Amino acid sequence: MSEATLADVERLLGHHFANPRLVQEALTHRSAAGSGFLSNERLEFLGDRVLGLTMAVWLTEYYPREQEGALGRRLAHLVSQPVLAEVAETLGLPALLAVAPGEARAGVRRRASVLADAVEALLGAMYLDAGLDPVQRFVRQHFASAMLGEAEPPKDAKTGLQEWGQAHGFGLPAYEIAAQEGPSHAPHFVIRVTLGGEVAEGTAGNRRAAEQAAAQTLLTRMKGARDSKPAAKPGIKTKSGPRKP
Repeated sequence: MSEATLADVERLLGHHFANPRLVQEALTHRSAAGSGFLSNERLEFLGDRVLGLTMAVWLTEYYPREQEGALGRRLAHLVSQPVLAEVAETLGLPALLAVAPGEARAGVRRRASVLADAVEALLGAMYLDAGLDPVQRFVRQHFASAMLGEAEPPKDAKTGLQEWGQAHGFGLPAYEIAAQEGPSHAPHFVIRVTLGGEVAEGTAGNRRAAEQAAAQTLLTRMKGARDSKPAAKPGIKTKSGPRKP
């Protein structure tokens, strides 16, 4: 990683690294690991836990009267794959990820799972470099819109997708394992969900979390597609027929 690129990453994160190699590792996809650098999977593992703790502290401060169930639903939403991927896109991380040429041509830099992992890996890198303070600053700056955008505790993604599908006549979503990789002690699940002819995938270290990630991705997409449709103007009938003379 060049000094200019490192400076760009540090500017985005709001943190100057004492150990720049942590940045390189955090931005290295497993397809590009080698030449002295590990992939970002270990840092992603750590960053996932650091993010959960940081977010839980923030939630208990911001919602002092909410009970565990409501706080848990908010936490699940805020650390979900779509929210993390949106943060990554806002930061411009796709252009900074080190990916093997073949994977780059396949569009791996734009995959929500890859972007979410990169954000968590960077949080893990910041924690190892300087503790929780830079992580807390980053989270409270870049997750603020997601935190403040939910007036009521959101439902878990699978429940939300099921209720939305039934309310709009699509029936129940169907889940299946699209892939399962890695050793038995550290599996990697890819879950595919289908609803109303639409398909989405989610990845995680266990099946339940991967199902939630897939459901959240599909729910966000289907809601967005529906909301983007132009509304019919009042008083204008859409039914066609012969005009009266």
